[in-house]
Amino acid sequence: MSEEALSTASFEAEIAPILERYEAQRQACVKKLALIAGPLGILGLVGGVFIGQQSGNPVQPIFIALVVVGIILTLVFGAITKSYKRGYKEEVIGAVVRAYNPDLSYQSSSCISQSQFRASKLFLKGIDRYRGEDYVSGKIGATDFEFSEIHAEYKTRTRNSKGRSQTQWHTIFKGVFFIADFHKDFKTHTVVVPDTAEKLFGFLGQKLQEMNFSRADLVKLEDPEFEQAFAVYGDDQVEARYILSTSLMRRILGYRRKFGSDIFLAFLRSKVYIALSSSKNRFEPKVFSSVNDLSQVEEFRNDLDMICDIVEDLNLNTRIWTKA
Repeated sequence: MSEEALSTASFEAEIAPILERYEAQRQACVKKLALIAGPLGILGLVGGVFIGQQSGNPVQPIFIALVVVGIILTLVFGAITKSYKRGYKEEVIGAVVRAYNPDLSYQSSSCISQSQFRASKLFLKGIDRYRGEDYVSGKIGATDFEFSEIHAEYKTRTRNSKGRSQTQWHTIFKGVFFIADFHKDFKTHTVVVPDTAEKLFGFLGQKLQEMNFSRADLVKLEDPEFEQAFAVYGDDQVEARYILSTSLMRRILGYRRKFGSDIFLAFLRSKVYIALSSSKNRFEPKVFSSVNDLSQVEEFRNDLDMICDIVEDLNLNTRIWTKA
């Protein structure tokens, strides 16, 4: 048996009893939810029908009652599953991370700080609500890095036709935020963002990019495919082109195809900041289907592999430069 196969077999033997224990907890959570959801749903429906009959408008009270029941069940669901999810993540996902690379550490309830997120200047909109989880840090090869899931939002307030104030939340960024040592002290700030303007408006989009007063100067590069996919802004045209070598641009395009979604990059001081946009909530245990097998564990490993591949895919371990 190969060393890798032996390691895999050892990990599976270690994780199997832990999965069995959390499968029992998961089933207990589902039973509690069922005991509460059934009576609550019936009570809400009966109450809605009764109020509807009294008011002569049967539809609206039933709808309101079901919405209220849904909100209550969401709160109950969170309360019942909180301990199960927290324990599962610390034990199971923590074990997956350690088995993947012993040099990595995992904290389920921590995240990249808001100050770090803002420092990248990848997203310029003011943040009204910021939260995250699943913080991983450590080293792969010679590269120190950290990442976590992040959801940053801003809010707007409007008034409806009856003059009532309504608050709406809008996503600034949702996905994985990754920070790595680039081993080069940059003198200026370079930002690479998806080129939505040129895709939508062509030549006019280029002009709109140049008039983007909230960012530094638009940097023109010599790779047509990269230019079509991204807009680059920098305080120094020469340094921006120095950072974004032909090789790095090809690697960024390759990782973008591999990840299958928008990516944003910023080069600041000695760090590269990479935002991987995604609606997927990674590293979350199942509640309504069995966790007593290795399929979900394999999914966690694949997600971890996809994110950590940034180090190799962007060739961050190759020390082209040395810090000043």
